[in-house]
Amino acid sequence: MSGPFDEWMKTVQARAEEALGALLPPAELVPHKLHEAMRYTVLGGGKRVRPLLVFASGALFGADAHALARAAAAVEMIHAYSLVHDDMPCMDDDDLRRGKPTVHVAYDEATALLVGDALQSQAFLALAEGMDIPATRQVAMLRLLAHAAGSSGMCGGQAIDLDSVGISLTLEQLEQMHQLKTGALLRASVVLGALAGADVGPDQMRALDAYARAIGLAFQVVDDVLDATADSATLGKTAGKDAAANKPTYVSILGLEPSRVLAEKLRNDAHDALAPFGDKADRLRQLADLIVQRKA
Repeated sequence: MSGPFDEWMKTVQARAEEALGALLPPAELVPHKLHEAMRYTVLGGGKRVRPLLVFASGALFGADAHALARAAAAVEMIHAYSLVHDDMPCMDDDDLRRGKPTVHVAYDEATALLVGDALQSQAFLALAEGMDIPATRQVAMLRLLAHAAGSSGMCGGQAIDLDSVGISLTLEQLEQMHQLKTGALLRASVVLGALAGADVGPDQMRALDAYARAIGLAFQVVDDVLDATADSATLGKTAGKDAAANKPTYVSILGLEPSRVLAEKLRNDAHDALAPFGDKADRLRQLADLIVQRKA
């Protein structure tokens, strides 16, 4: 039987899906193939962890549901674009994502490239239009997402990842890579939700940052564990790719069981970071649990 948290997740996931469907160009609009491929990759799949973080954080600051839906759609579009490009032959070269063929397999490489480009632009349109919040906060949200997606965030982490194949990294170097590649967009999700509701004070921002840092690393640690232990059907993507590509991971550096221990420590760190918010932050705590305890 599902509990209140499961029901809340389903509600938010449905709201995010509805917003994405409305904010993505319709497939009937020229160019048809590009718009169809954008919708193919974004809709009907994924755990929607980033939209869940947007809504959970926004609830702490009394954010309007419409503003949260647009912010959630924006960050999910950036995430989806990163997956499309990451799966291409020039990067990780994968043919399975979210249990279905990747975009360059289902369509072609040129279309996949353009899908990523167009989704990135569409994300900023979602944030720039139709939000009834003060202009200074809207600009702050746009700046935050741009920073998280760029060379000092997600793209920078991906570049380090590509340059690290076949070489040894220290634990500190691995952490830096993943704070950029995975953590930056997760942090952006948390802060976007907060900014959709209020000006965030310095102490509140430090607490949110500490929480986001912990879940960002935990997400990647668990990903590395699952890549080493789960099968492709469970993951919805090709299992064992990191080891086959000789990529540095938490499992390759620490070992399987110490990686699980680290994930649990990071979960506790995330909980502790939310102490200033009291019980109001329970949804964020539950999301930290979901990130660490997930099986796919």
